[in-house]
Amino acid sequence: MPTMKLIKLAGLTVLALAMAACGKKEEAAPVAPAASEPAAAAKPAPLKIAFAYVGPVGDGGWTFAHDNARKALEKEFGDKIATSFVEKVPEAADAERVFRDMVQQGNQLIFGTTFGYMEPMLKVAGDSPAVKFEHATGYKQAANMRTYDSRTYEGAYMAGVIAGKMTKTNTLGVVGSIPIPEVIRNINSFTLGAQSTNPKIKVKVVWVNQWFDPPKETEAAQSLIDGGADVLMQNTDSSAVLQAAEKNGKYAFGWDSDMTAYGPKAHLGSAVINWAPYYIAAVREALDGKWTAGPGKHAWWGVKEGAIDLVSVAEAVPAEAKAELDKVKAGLKDGSFVIWKGPLVGQDGKEILKAGESADDKFLSGINFYVKGVEGKVPSGK
Repeated sequence: MPTMKLIKLAGLTVLALAMAACGKKEEAAPVAPAASEPAAAAKPAPLKIAFAYVGPVGDGGWTFAHDNARKALEKEFGDKIATSFVEKVPEAADAERVFRDMVQQGNQLIFGTTFGYMEPMLKVAGDSPAVKFEHATGYKQAANMRTYDSRTYEGAYMAGVIAGKMTKTNTLGVVGSIPIPEVIRNINSFTLGAQSTNPKIKVKVVWVNQWFDPPKETEAAQSLIDGGADVLMQNTDSSAVLQAAEKNGKYAFGWDSDMTAYGPKAHLGSAVINWAPYYIAAVREALDGKWTAGPGKHAWWGVKEGAIDLVSVAEAVPAEAKAELDKVKAGLKDGSFVIWKGPLVGQDGKEILKAGESADDKFLSGINFYVKGVEGKVPSGK
């Protein structure tokens, strides 16, 4: 019996060894660690853009229109840009401080949105060659500073087309801000538009020497109404003129943005500026490395480029006036209509443009006189 146990034990041992041998697997060759994924490209920092505003963003006019365009930039470019603004920056030495502060904060593109910023911006641009500067309504450029403007006189002319048909006294009034060529050009264009539909009109002007001063604008509007004007236009930044017209049962126009809500009964239409097309184009150039500046680098956009329009025309405006407005607007858009075209005479009766002669941009940029039909004198020294 012991012998049989030994035989069985030996058999079990052999069987176990055989099973172990059969169950043994070859070890897999070591696998090389997977190559790490390439690191994601670092996201470029947003282009920092700053705006300097002469008035409050809630002025309902000039600054409001610029700020609407700033918001349009944010919608267009998203996180590719980062915008900021400083409002109520005076056209004085303090503007230089604001521009320098914008540079120090790392802004790479700076917009100055009023004529009086020209010299301060020019000075800061000279000290900050790596920064891009854009100046609205100015005429001086530098290697890193260019200028842009809107043909507001086209909006003024279109308003005049309607005003000529709506006046009962044949007396129109304009509240002027500062007597620079831009504003004088708008007064004249408003007059020419009104004369195109009513040759009998005359235009009175009251200057307030401010861009934004609602009390003074109201006082000026009342003075014009007291002087017989029953349709008013302004080249100031608030809605005060329209509100004064509403209070007195007269008509008026919105300026720079749609001001219907400020005087719905008085409102005949609003000559609006849309800065968004230019701002979007300028920022795209900066992002694409195609932004350029230098002497003569000036953009002047109007109806053709979608920068100027007359909107929210009142139901009270007769169909014939609306038809004439549409005709003018279409002509400005396709270039077939020219506002400043001879024969044209000045307030003194002297010929300004000969028959068939059209004013070029240089002529338009230097207007410092009234056309026939405007009463009073252009303030001296301007």
